[in-house]
Amino acid sequence: MSMIGTVGPPVPNIDVRLESVPEMDYDALASRARGEICIRGETLFSGYYKREDLTKEVFVDGWFHTGDIGEWQPDGSMKIIDRKKNIFKLSQGEYVAVENLENIYGLVSAIDSIWVYGNSFESFLVSVINPNKEALESWAAANGIDGDFEALCQNPKAKEYFLGELSRIGKEKKLKGFEFIKDVHLEPVLFDMDRDLITPTYKKKRPQLLKYYQGVIDNMYKSAK
Repeated sequence: MSMIGTVGPPVPNIDVRLESVPEMDYDALASRARGEICIRGETLFSGYYKREDLTKEVFVDGWFHTGDIGEWQPDGSMKIIDRKKNIFKLSQGEYVAVENLENIYGLVSAIDSIWVYGNSFESFLVSVINPNKEALESWAAANGIDGDFEALCQNPKAKEYFLGELSRIGKEKKLKGFEFIKDVHLEPVLFDMDRDLITPTYKKKRPQLLKYYQGVIDNMYKSAK
């Protein structure tokens, strides 16, 4: 029962090691060993079909770099705690682990879902939020603000409220300055599979989200500067 929440120990004939990821503060040599999971073995696949570029990217000296961040457990099992490949660098050179930030900002009870965005040409983060309908309407009633759910999502005061909540949780979790979100767009329609924005397991499709909200993202960067 102690292995609940882990992927278990390494299987026979497969070597597993962790590789440090300094840009995410994961140290494979620390007493609490954490880093990118790398595996090798004769039963492992040899590469991506007709994609030599991808194969070269993930295979280094015979080790397959999974892109998953793991942590060794005392019982020898492995726990996946993060994802290396969902990181990007801001214009000032700071690396952002976006899934970790989304997990933190998702702790705000008034948020049903959040997509955090940034790129190497900009120095700050923006986000698209699916507000919790009941929470937003309750906040509006308490503050004497009228309108249906869609109208509330467009209300500047609602935007200020969510930015304040994001800042509050960011300070509480001791996020770094560049990890704070500078502007938000409140989206009344949940991210869904109909628009190809999430997978059947509810994971965000980031390229599709960017394509769908490109105009919104561009406007946020223009207005926030």
